Amino acid sequence: MLKEIFIGLSTNQMLTAAAKKYGLKLGAQNVVAGTNVEETIKSIRELNALGISCTVDNLGEFVFEREEALKAKDSILEVIEAIHENGVDAHISLKPTQIGLDIDYDFCYENLKEIVAAASKYDMHINLDMEDYGHVQPSYDLLETLLEEYSNVGTVIQSYFYRAQEDIEKHKDLRLRIVKGAYKEPVEYAYQTREEIDANFVQLIEYHLLNGKFTSIATHDHNIINHVIDFVEEHNISREKFEFQMLYGFRKDMQVDLAKRGYKFCTYVPFGDDWYGYFMRRLAERPQNLNLVIKQVFNKRTNTAIGLFAGAYALGRLTAKKK
Repeated sequence: MLKEIFIGLSTNQMLTAAAKKYGLKLGAQNVVAGTNVEETIKSIRELNALGISCTVDNLGEFVFEREEALKAKDSILEVIEAIHENGVDAHISLKPTQIGLDIDYDFCYENLKEIVAAASKYDMHINLDMEDYGHVQPSYDLLETLLEEYSNVGTVIQSYFYRAQEDIEKHKDLRLRIVKGAYKEPVEYAYQTREEIDANFVQLIEYHLLNGKFTSIATHDHNIINHVIDFVEEHNISREKFEFQMLYGFRKDMQVDLAKRGYKFCTYVPFGDDWYGYFMRRLAERPQNLNLVIKQVFNKRTNTAIGLFAGAYALGRLTAKKK
């Protein structure tokens, strides 16, 4: 029920528009590293100082206008240059729909190729994020074509899809981020229960740790993290072959603790003002994430209007007052 509500909120255009306008008043700074490149680089430096690397996401997806897709591409290229010029430890994550996949496949590929080529000059990794089921195969097609020419690209395996095991076996020689999945998918394509998704998540992680190139384990679940730690010790897997990943603003103490214990750690760093849909899907993926953010906010004694029902209500009220 909660997942369906959060997914519904994530696609609400009125709330998305209001979130862009009132984001800082609603505590967006707690889940977004910055609204521009300069702020984002500052956030990356702070994380790097704690022994944490970053993957940077220019927020936005499901773009249907060429001008908007080109603007997103230019913004990503700007971030690549900024990462290089400032010498910070970071790479790029991006969604194909943000740079034109829903407009024209070839148009999207040319934009993506330009980004990957720019990053390749600096030996910088590009992670091709996966989206809803209808975009999964076209995204893999983009990846396969890129791999004919470039080696600095990897992708994501979503454990709620039945096809995930086949996909991870096919792409085992790539750097892969393994996630649970954050979109609402029909039973024809995806597991529906948390137990099924978690079980497949762990199975995929173990497979790639044993057989793959490099594994990014994206979870806030301490039980799964502890399981992975036990698994790699049992199988003598080098810490150089994997990293843990969490979202910016979530379980900060645990992020720092894992880095201090000598595990590779990477924080997913979103920036920009298009944060609302992103945040809703993080809560849809695991509603418990709401509690994690509330704890972070209240521990800092901020004046944030937090919580998704409360946040959605506040956004609606702010919008209504302007009418």
